[in-house]
Amino acid sequence: MPLTDTSLTAKIFAIANQKGGVGKTTTTINLGAALAEQGQKVLLIDLDPQGNASTGLGIGPKMRDVTTYDFLVGDASPLEAIQPTTVENLSIIPATTDLSSADIELISNEKRSYLLHDALRQLPMDDFGFDYILIDCPPSLNILTVNAMVAAHAVIVPLQSEFFALEGLSQLMLTIREVRQTANKSLRIAGVVLTMYDRRNNLSQQVEADARENLGPLVFATVIPRNVRLSEAPSYALPALIYDTQSAGSQAYRRLAIEIMTKDNVPLQRVS
Repeated sequence: MPLTDTSLTAKIFAIANQKGGVGKTTTTINLGAALAEQGQKVLLIDLDPQGNASTGLGIGPKMRDVTTYDFLVGDASPLEAIQPTTVENLSIIPATTDLSSADIELISNEKRSYLLHDALRQLPMDDFGFDYILIDCPPSLNILTVNAMVAAHAVIVPLQSEFFALEGLSQLMLTIREVRQTANKSLRIAGVVLTMYDRRNNLSQQVEADARENLGPLVFATVIPRNVRLSEAPSYALPALIYDTQSAGSQAYRRLAIEIMTKDNVPLQRVS
């Protein structure tokens, strides 16, 4: 077992929603880029077997010899697993489909829910000096998502501005509550971020009103608009903040990063 140290200073966020297509990976990539733009040193952990966050940051299949799975099971050290991206201050541990068999392969491991927690608290992690660690969870409430929640300080929940959006949150909230009761009593919900929002659409406005009425201050003030640049950027293996720095989506993720840093009492270096 690796030596661990519970004095990890990085703020760890699991970006989670068991529903697919809600902007989870888009939020992870662009929030990470926005925090990095503010001078924060950020690690993105791709915990989704689809590996979309890795692809979206230019880490192709041939660059994934060492993956999140290797890091999880202790076959790779932080130095071996963490690699830089083309974005200054933003690093990544990439994923492959190896993760898809984690549920089966880890079932006999007594510490299966704590693997990521322990991996992130290895003493060598201190040498990297990360300020934020963002975990891109798979679109399911499986052992990988539980690992992310056990490892994290808080959960950020992307919520698509569509009909029935709030109804899908109930199971996620139950999972967070169970993890808090059994494995990570300090876990909290950092916030719910509305994604794919269209101010011209009455439905988006109604979803926002319902979310704020039911969840109150848990809903971030920042909303992420439906924006073609956010959709195009991954095909160029870039965050939207670099692909089109002045787009509405890029500006929204900058505001979200600033909102999070302000809540964490982190000094702002640059406000765009």
